[in-house]
Amino acid sequence: MCNLPRMDLAAIQLRPIGAVVCPVQRPTDENWGAVVSRIDLAPEYAGGLDGLADFSHVLVVTFLHGAEYRAERHLRRRPRGLASMPEVGIFAQRAKDRPNPIGLTAVEIVEVGATHLEVRGLDAIDGTPVLDLKPYYAQYDRVAEPRMPEWVNRLMAGYF
Repeated sequence: MCNLPRMDLAAIQLRPIGAVVCPVQRPTDENWGAVVSRIDLAPEYAGGLDGLADFSHVLVVTFLHGAEYRAERHLRRRPRGLASMPEVGIFAQRAKDRPNPIGLTAVEIVEVGATHLEVRGLDAIDGTPVLDLKPYYAQYDRVAEPRMPEWVNRLMAGYF
């Protein structure tokens, strides 16, 4: 039995800090590496980007507003529905249709403005709410020798 903290879990609330502006209107599984996106911040977060230009990369946390999780369809499935992929649980893949539709992507910083951030490689469609930005720290965010199943390389060919 899971021992969740004693609190009203329904009370957890997240508010977007901004939104993605990009040419991609529908989810796709290819060529995200070429996409340059702008993240426009809400006015109350002006100044929050100060110092970020000293970094080359940032972690972008998004709310995947177009996702729709249904346990019977998504809890165990083949990544992207491809017959060539093994059937695995949702927590062994990075699909958008998740119990909590939160996206996380490490992206290259192209430009930092006063109230916007331009990035390359963000796999989020136009209008996606942004929940948080965190600078990429090699000490936290890099794993020297990760282990992954062989199907991940096949799945990700052409994604970035």
